[in-house]
Amino acid sequence: MSWRDELDSVRSEPDPLRRARRAGDLGDAYRQRQHELARLRRVAIDEARALGMSYTEIAGALGVSKGRITQIRGTAPPSERAFFGVGPVTVGVPLRRGVDDQARSYIDAADVGAQRGVERLLGELALLAKSEVIRSDHAELFEGDSVVICGPKSAPIAATLLVRDPRLDMVKVDNRWWIMDRENGAKHGSPRNDATPTDADLGYLARHSIDGRTVIHIAGISAFGSHGVVHYLAENLTELWEAFGDNEFSAVIRCEYTEDAITSSELVADPAAW
Repeated sequence: MSWRDELDSVRSEPDPLRRARRAGDLGDAYRQRQHELARLRRVAIDEARALGMSYTEIAGALGVSKGRITQIRGTAPPSERAFFGVGPVTVGVPLRRGVDDQARSYIDAADVGAQRGVERLLGELALLAKSEVIRSDHAELFEGDSVVICGPKSAPIAATLLVRDPRLDMVKVDNRWWIMDRENGAKHGSPRNDATPTDADLGYLARHSIDGRTVIHIAGISAFGSHGVVHYLAENLTELWEAFGDNEFSAVIRCEYTEDAITSSELVADPAAW
């Protein structure tokens, strides 16, 4: 659908409240596209520079001043913005079930920390974040680009994504969850579940390209593991983008934590593209 068709569709919506919502959603989408175009222009200028052109030559070819080239490079989002797609980006975390004096639903505090960490990172990249809750029966992917912070024990959407990964899986063996290498059967377990537990956890990270949308899947063996993956992304996103670009890949990440925060995160093994 062209942009004119999109506008005409909103204009012709008879319900005023639905028209207002659709106009807001379309405005968000257009602003995200504008940021992406700015990113693409910055990347193109950097590529031309790498080919040996001076900024003066680039400015002349584009019909702008050299100062404008400097402004574009200084204000446009970095190239790694595309790791999460174009945006807006839905950030989903699981709604869990617990029992104290009565049955109730809740969102784990570590999941909240992971969600907020992703939203901060997206904001730094000029990406609009939209928070969502993943219910226990949620199986379908979100529309558009998304970050799914959810393991297979919490909702079937995680299994939907894991089945696409030819390299890694999450399995439950002997009443304990593991991240398993599909090729050699090696299993990575969380240190917090060892016979002598330590304040460390493991998390799974994958980047999917599905029907024109980007889906980042994050799943900790516990919620601390998910938070650790987000910590790793915040510290290493530029390097991940340089290594994998727009390709699909998955990785295992180990983190250490205190009651209040993730203190460190690192790769367990080199990530692998699919």
